Amino acid sequence: MYRADHIGSLLRPKELRDAPESIEIQNKCILDVLRRQQELGFKIFTDGEFRRRSFMADFYDSVEGLDMDGSIARAWQGGTGSSRLTGIVVEKIRQKRRLAKHELEFLKQQAPGDIKMTLPTANQFPAIAYKKGLSERAYSTYSQFLWDVVPIIKAEIEALVREGARYIQIDAPRYSYYVDPKWRRYLHDEMGIEIESALDEAIRVDNACIQDAKRDGVTFGIHLCRGNHKSQWYAEGGYDPIAEKLFNELNVDTFLLEYDSERAGTLEPLRFVPAGKTVVLGLVSSKVPQLELQQDVIRRIEEASRYVPLEALALSPQCGFASSFEGNVLSEDEQWRKLNLVAETARQIWRVD
Repeated sequence: MYRADHIGSLLRPKELRDAPESIEIQNKCILDVLRRQQELGFKIFTDGEFRRRSFMADFYDSVEGLDMDGSIARAWQGGTGSSRLTGIVVEKIRQKRRLAKHELEFLKQQAPGDIKMTLPTANQFPAIAYKKGLSERAYSTYSQFLWDVVPIIKAEIEALVREGARYIQIDAPRYSYYVDPKWRRYLHDEMGIEIESALDEAIRVDNACIQDAKRDGVTFGIHLCRGNHKSQWYAEGGYDPIAEKLFNELNVDTFLLEYDSERAGTLEPLRFVPAGKTVVLGLVSSKVPQLELQQDVIRRIEEASRYVPLEALALSPQCGFASSFEGNVLSEDEQWRKLNLVAETARQIWRVD
């Protein structure tokens, strides 16, 4: 296990924000954050998702058939920002290139340790890209579109593992639709989706994407959060409605869980985590600048160990610091202090080097 973990995305330095398409500046900034991760003592390394506009942009850049004009407004909670939905499916999707091959190639040359590659779940895209009145011309149902995404994500995962990634993290915020009452109503009333059958299908989809890539020495994790955009979120609620089914049926090695605020509910759903699975506790907030007290983080880890053995636990921020290019509302120094807290606490709790 990687006792000190992180979700992948990092705040973009100013020089990268000023020239986001410059490969030279991307490379320089990635080298800087690889060095910082190593200095803090992390054993797993990412490029901060510095080559992406958002955590799911590689998919958008790799397919045709989506309307990218951003014509549909989207509301967030916890802030004053807004955004517009892009990528509505209007034609059958066609893959035109690989998603993350170019990212891994650079990391294989430069990372000082094991490489984590992050990819969005296939479930991400129908949830936000299938719009009634627009998408039926391409796919008669939500499910039809979903299963057309699966081969693209599946093939990418298999390729990344063959090429040397040691940790594949599937980012899956859409499971929060099944824990938040308002989103459950939306799925049922607006989209005509039967909740439990949709959850079953979502699990089958993620399992289908990883089943042929699993092998010894490679960690497969799934990150479950409630939205992350400029320190805002879109869902609330504990894991209780989905925990037993999700923890027992998703064929991953580890669950990276958001637990930084009351918005995430209690730790009690961890009682459903089966033996042989591990949990990364997202106890340090990537949304706010205030640094958590180490004793509070340790206390929460001890509480979690009532449900999952301490040796099956690890620690991370609750989400990435920049799931979208703009990043959350804190400074780079505040980000690194939080990551240092993760690494220092992991050393204290698990006595890792």
